[in-house]
Amino acid sequence: MVYFFSRDLKVYFLVQTREELIDFNRKKLKWLFSGAKHIKDNILEGIFIGPRKEMITPWSTNAVEICQNMGIEGISRIEMVTLTTIENARFDPMLQQIYDGINQDIFHIPEIPEPIRYIADIALYNQQEGLALSPDEVSYLKSVSDKINRKLTDSEVYGFAQINSEHCRHKIFNGTFIINGVAMKDSLFAMIKKTSAINPNSLVSAYKDNVAFILGPKIEQFAPKMNDTAAFFQINDIDTVLSLKAETHNFPTTVEPFNGAATGTGGEIRDRMAGGKGSIPLAGTAVYMTSYTRNNPKRDWEFKVEARPWLYQTPEQILIKASNGASDFGNKFGQPLINGSILTFEHTENGNTYGYDKVIMQAGGIGFGNQKDAKKEKMFIK
Repeated sequence: MVYFFSRDLKVYFLVQTREELIDFNRKKLKWLFSGAKHIKDNILEGIFIGPRKEMITPWSTNAVEICQNMGIEGISRIEMVTLTTIENARFDPMLQQIYDGINQDIFHIPEIPEPIRYIADIALYNQQEGLALSPDEVSYLKSVSDKINRKLTDSEVYGFAQINSEHCRHKIFNGTFIINGVAMKDSLFAMIKKTSAINPNSLVSAYKDNVAFILGPKIEQFAPKMNDTAAFFQINDIDTVLSLKAETHNFPTTVEPFNGAATGTGGEIRDRMAGGKGSIPLAGTAVYMTSYTRNNPKRDWEFKVEARPWLYQTPEQILIKASNGASDFGNKFGQPLINGSILTFEHTENGNTYGYDKVIMQAGGIGFGNQKDAKKEKMFIK
């Protein structure tokens, strides 16, 4: 069952429930929606822009949780839609769609999930789906299939491809390089780590968590004397560490700039908060590299290369939405985005055109923590 609420007959709240709402809970929702009126019709006429029915928005998740905390049971989803016209409809097709009228089937998804597929030829499936599995990995999966005496499913092969990918495993960075028939002593990752191993200087921790810590200043901490009971505040001198983190979110920002960049910023915040036994994020930064925006006639060099059709978003859309997304996520955690940079580039040579068609998005940040909490404790299992 879906209930309709509207504040001004332009913005509508759609409340999906598993059971009928009692009058008292409807009054709670009216208060929650700032005095929105409950519309008793089962159909809303007009053209609306709203989230895609297949994707529950983060806003909906928060709204449902708020309702649960208010004692309103049985609500499974809440979304907002806006009344518009075909002429004025402006929306992001990745996240939203146009609804010509809204009824009780607004959230119904009639598609039936595809059946489980059993893969007979893993090597062929790897090529067809572009999973980038190496011959060794294909051979390993075949051995697993033989060991368990059945064919692997499509989800099992795909899942292996993801968790064993370069992104997760750093197989190239950790691999053995053979140059002119000679195996190199150090991997790329070992060479990167060697710098800090030889010259640690102020480094406290690196390559252990997804964040690095360097020595910070001694500061005065004003905090309760006890953390587990009521206590007076006192001033303590503590040694601190500064947290440093960089996070790339390239393809997600190319496909859906706002949320792609938002989760890029969210990832670096998460990693710094989880570094050691915990640290505090303070400030963030964001870097974007895109192809030419071509939105300023004075930058005549941008028009010397012919614009290409964009599969997902234009460079201008990426820069606007990604900047908003990175700032939005940081603000929700109390971390301001204090600086950043933009590089645009395209070049044509020998019939080939080069450019950042897949945007480069780098989020970074700085924070601080207590030096005694910069490293995780070792666990000993008897």
